[in-house]
Amino acid sequence: MTIQDWPETERPREKLLARGAAQLGDAELLAILLRTGMRGLDAVALARQLIARFGGLRGLFAADPKALLSAPGIGNGKACQLLACIELARRHLAEDLQRGPALLNPADSASYLKARLRDYPYEVFAVLYLDTRHRPIACEELFRGSIDGATVHPREVVRRALVHNAAAVIFAHNHPSGVAEPSEADRLITRRLQEALALVEVRVLDHLVIGDGTPVSLAARGWV
Repeated sequence: MTIQDWPETERPREKLLARGAAQLGDAELLAILLRTGMRGLDAVALARQLIARFGGLRGLFAADPKALLSAPGIGNGKACQLLACIELARRHLAEDLQRGPALLNPADSASYLKARLRDYPYEVFAVLYLDTRHRPIACEELFRGSIDGATVHPREVVRRALVHNAAAVIFAHNHPSGVAEPSEADRLITRRLQEALALVEVRVLDHLVIGDGTPVSLAARGWV
């Protein structure tokens, strides 16, 4: 039986239009993105199989193209649809942040930075650039490293801050282990960056460490 053989009220697309997206389960929403299934599996069954294979939506959406293409039923077209959807969601979060008011506490930026950095399998160092009223100008992922760490170059951070005419910055990096506790190296690079940026009158407001739980703010601990 295919989805077209289901009662109309139970088909994912018709159900979404009639009741709203919030009323659909994860597999139903994913099935709408996939559009079709594979031999022996309709789109909803394929969606359930993918969610199980990757350990949930988070694992699925964190998968790289090679991992997606290795999954049964996922060819170039479906992989591109999933990757494009994820990137659109990230850009939507970025637009909301850039249109928003001044960032007055760590929680204002933590949600966006967590969504952007949490699921990378390697360490990524990002900089959020702010204007004189602490409103976001841009966010850039400047450095990427292995699972053991990323090399951060103060000269490049200063250069990019000047390019954006930033008055202040917030740093963030992820710990692929999921443990957000800052290391001594994290504190050291924060001090080095503060010293370098102070020479061009750019303030460092915070450095957030992203893991599985709530991001850890170095400013909240008194280290910035």
